[in-house]
Amino acid sequence: MSDSSFLPNQLKNRPSSERYSTLKSYVSEDFRRLLLILLIAGLIGVGINYFLLCLTLGLIFFFSLQIRSLYIVNQWISQHSQDAPPDLSGVWGALLFNVYRAQRRERILQTEMVGLIERARSSLRALEEAVVLIDEQHCIEWWNPAAEQLLGLQASDYKRQVLTIIRGPEFINYFNHVNDYPDGLVLEAATPHAHYIQIKLTRFGHESRLLMAYDITRIRKLEQMRKDFVDNVSHELRTPLTVLSGYLETLSENDEMPPRWKRAFDQMQQQTRRMNALVNDLLLLSRLENESLQAKNQIINMAEMMNQLFDDAQGYNTEYEHSLSLHLDSHNDLIGSDMELASAFGNLITNAIKYTPPQGTITISWQDRGDETIFSVQDTGIGISPNHLPRLTERFYRVDSGRSRDTGGTGLGLAIVKHVLAQHDARLEIESREQLGSTFKAVFPHHRLHRPEHEENFVDSE
Repeated sequence: MSDSSFLPNQLKNRPSSERYSTLKSYVSEDFRRLLLILLIAGLIGVGINYFLLCLTLGLIFFFSLQIRSLYIVNQWISQHSQDAPPDLSGVWGALLFNVYRAQRRERILQTEMVGLIERARSSLRALEEAVVLIDEQHCIEWWNPAAEQLLGLQASDYKRQVLTIIRGPEFINYFNHVNDYPDGLVLEAATPHAHYIQIKLTRFGHESRLLMAYDITRIRKLEQMRKDFVDNVSHELRTPLTVLSGYLETLSENDEMPPRWKRAFDQMQQQTRRMNALVNDLLLLSRLENESLQAKNQIINMAEMMNQLFDDAQGYNTEYEHSLSLHLDSHNDLIGSDMELASAFGNLITNAIKYTPPQGTITISWQDRGDETIFSVQDTGIGISPNHLPRLTERFYRVDSGRSRDTGGTGLGLAIVKHVLAQHDARLEIESREQLGSTFKAVFPHHRLHRPEHEENFVDSE
């Protein structure tokens, strides 16, 4: 859209060469006017024999015209800038034209911006998710209709502090430490029926925030149904499996059993043990999920735990004949649940032993890395292809189903590890290359560490 469509008629009618001529041409126009006034004044002065006086009066007249033009420009800018500019010639006309054109451009941009903002607001109003704008003083600036339904906002909440409206201690901690909650926060709404909301805060500007809230009640109900189903099925399977295992063990001990049947009973016992292991892992996962909100603030002596894990690994390693080593390079203890962490660490060690060919090397370590402390298990096993690494902690995910059957794996070990670490604010790091071994690291943050008052000197075990 061209600027000329917004110009007043008197400016539109001017020739294009005049409107867009350089400042030099406008100065020349004023200069020609000055020369004309002086010429007329000079001729009059010669006629009446007052040449200098007439020239002086001519100059005064010219500057009076300039002062009048300046007054008109000032009046238009200060009081009537929205109207078409006065029709002035010379430098002042050029100034008026440029000012008016700049104003028109600014108004066009403002109109477009207002339209864009209004379209954005209309789209936000149509969202089923709640959207709330929070200013640098933590006051609510704007919200869409969904926020009124999900968060209970009202017209009187405008410019109120958001922490006085959503007052839960979990939300306050999340609001003040957004970076510590990469997945946002789930809150249970104070309604007669269970109502769950996923809240996500995003910083922008200096201290402003964008709050988005989603209704995840249906998802939570489906997840709870899945958990209940797995829990119930696991409990129901436990009793028949125990009975089957008992009878199979009794029958297999019968010396009079034919060799052909004995082999079949041995295979049934093996598969029963696998099913028992699967049921136990499912029950453990169910228990971990149900106890996720319980405080895990037990101080764990890591020297004792590491030595116990190492002894258990040596017992499990009898048939594999790997070279096991233990390195205790950190004096830090952990704050958490000793049973859960022992289970997670034991899973990592057991996996390393199972998936490393005989005569391999397994290194178990507890070491510091800056403000963090790491439990790691390094092996010289078969390794894992990079495309499998992102999915390793999914339930029942198998890199090679045949290999898992041979080792008796349930497909839940790393899922349990990930769940336990998440509840201890830790993360799992995996480094692996095919045929070159793997390293699994459980990385614990500073606030999960405890420094003993009397540090002992630890010695590496071989």
